[in-house]
Amino acid sequence: MGGLEEIRNEAVDLENIPIEEVFEQLKCTRQGLTSDEGAQRVEIFGLNKLEEKKESKVLKFLGFMWNPLSWVMEMAAIMAIALANGGGKPPDWQDFVGIIVLLVINSTISFIEENNAGNAAAALMANLAPKTKVLRDGRWGEQEASILVPGDIVSIKLGDIVPADARLLEGDPLKIDQSGLTGESLPVTKNPGDEVFSGSTCKQGEIEAVVIATGVHTFFGKAAHLVDSTNQVGHFQQVLTAIGNFCIVSIAVGIVIEIIVMFPIQRRKYRAGIENLLVLLIGGIPIAMPTVLSVTMAIGSHKLSQQGAITKRMTAIEELAGMDVLCSDKTGTLTLNKLSVDKNLVEVFAKGVDKEHVLLLAARASRVENQDAIDACMVGMLADPKEARAGIREVHFLPFNPTDKRTALTYIDAEGNWHRASKGAPEQIITLCNCKEDVKRKVHSVIEKYAERGLRSLAVARQEVPEKSKDSPGGPWQFIGLLPLFDPPRHDSAETIRKALVLGVNVKMITGDQLAIGKETGRRLGMGTNMYPSSALLGQSKDGSLESLPVDELIEKADGFAGVFPEHKYEIVKRLQEKKHIVGMTGDGVNDAPALKKADIGIAVDDATDAARSASDIVLTEPGLSVIISAVLTSRCIFQRMKNYTVSFFLQT
Repeated sequence: MGGLEEIRNEAVDLENIPIEEVFEQLKCTRQGLTSDEGAQRVEIFGLNKLEEKKESKVLKFLGFMWNPLSWVMEMAAIMAIALANGGGKPPDWQDFVGIIVLLVINSTISFIEENNAGNAAAALMANLAPKTKVLRDGRWGEQEASILVPGDIVSIKLGDIVPADARLLEGDPLKIDQSGLTGESLPVTKNPGDEVFSGSTCKQGEIEAVVIATGVHTFFGKAAHLVDSTNQVGHFQQVLTAIGNFCIVSIAVGIVIEIIVMFPIQRRKYRAGIENLLVLLIGGIPIAMPTVLSVTMAIGSHKLSQQGAITKRMTAIEELAGMDVLCSDKTGTLTLNKLSVDKNLVEVFAKGVDKEHVLLLAARASRVENQDAIDACMVGMLADPKEARAGIREVHFLPFNPTDKRTALTYIDAEGNWHRASKGAPEQIITLCNCKEDVKRKVHSVIEKYAERGLRSLAVARQEVPEKSKDSPGGPWQFIGLLPLFDPPRHDSAETIRKALVLGVNVKMITGDQLAIGKETGRRLGMGTNMYPSSALLGQSKDGSLESLPVDELIEKADGFAGVFPEHKYEIVKRLQEKKHIVGMTGDGVNDAPALKKADIGIAVDDATDAARSASDIVLTEPGLSVIISAVLTSRCIFQRMKNYTVSFFLQT
């Protein structure tokens, strides 16, 4: 099993080596593993699930009494009950009880607040497949996904959640939705030999695959590990710690001076001296400050919830007030995560046809039920979805398949004439229509123009069917037009970004999508197109002008980054924090969870996954980001009240 130890330690690049070498390295075959081999490998690789850290609630509660402010209060309590004896007087029970009550109140408020934050790793686990079809002992059977180990052969079909990182074997390509993991707005095509990630969803096709990584070693598991290993100390907590440290040092110096003055010089009695020291201890620390600030933040938290922002960690209110950089995911946050057609850029190639008719033909070549994302987009672009079948009778629908890469509808119009409409990959439609060279050149020119702006192309064609039979080849196909597909920005995103800049908050887009798509979205939102690929974060950019620029400086100056993975988002947030920025992060997917947890203020948008909500500090209950601006303004008002109280206390002291 020596070779398997290397696999566990990730010393072998199973993602990129030829598929036959994968079987050789994993010591398995296309017939799968036996139950005994599976059990042995579980001992090496562990179960295919994420580990949950169990934490003692009692220790967690007591932990809130372990900080500089609490230490001074605890010292005062001990002095009141243990040292304040003598002179015929009892211990100072009133001060003792008062201090203990305040300590318990402070700890209880903090404990309840943190306990409500939830377990981010547990929420991530909910995204993993509970069951899977696996080949064991030469037989296919449905098993718990947790028993999978590298070397297992699994079957993946439409609707399945991929149970582990795997390499696809022979068969037709799959369409995989991995937007929650990588941020790509459209399902991606995965061919035999390609890697599929645990937690992604199969949207089309069926194929077998060999498992190459399970549990914490998967792409998904590494994101979960980043979430679980992050224990961010809030900015507000740092401020309170600094105040506590200042109080400790000041009081320690004061006590030393007072002891020297009272006992050796003034020769006071023990009890009188202790009472004096107790006054100094209690008067010198802001005993009520944590309680007053917690209550103020609790009231503010209620106000924010009325505006559509639920606060899971109350101290995030202060951090939201001081936020100066907001890193935002693109897909589903700045955009709708829903395909649309830019009608202004539709290209028509047939005479006597307008843009609306091109859209109508595309909608006719789409399913009106059980739709995929493109079908839903085409039908949704009509003023009334019923128009897709209005005035015609459907004869036959050709669904999308990996070979033809198009859909088609044979139908009869009101006059009894037969027609076909088809939509699909431009190259397939060009071949179908047997286009002339000049038309091909024009089509490719438009496709390139779309690609430069990050828009994807969909071609539309039509034909007459004079034989009036669904099986007949029909007349010549006519190339009708090209449609540009994109994920449109939310209606309020541009205005939100403008208002954020006015408030002194710099917004950066961090997306797993392609660079061209990121730049186009940035252009539409007015947030700038100074964006870079993720390779620039590693110093591997092909752009010579970036080589001399330190990565930290590049991150500060950039409007955004594209093609990023969860660890990139995490690193961007971390680097900005190291440059003394108070960083907010918005997101909705599993791929955003590590950065949401790391940020000073993690904000999960409406419709976010459970993993994103669990890792965040604030959860939005309304679509879009406009509520963030309201939350920032409200937080600044709350913070001003807290600041006024703190300044007032120290002036009075």
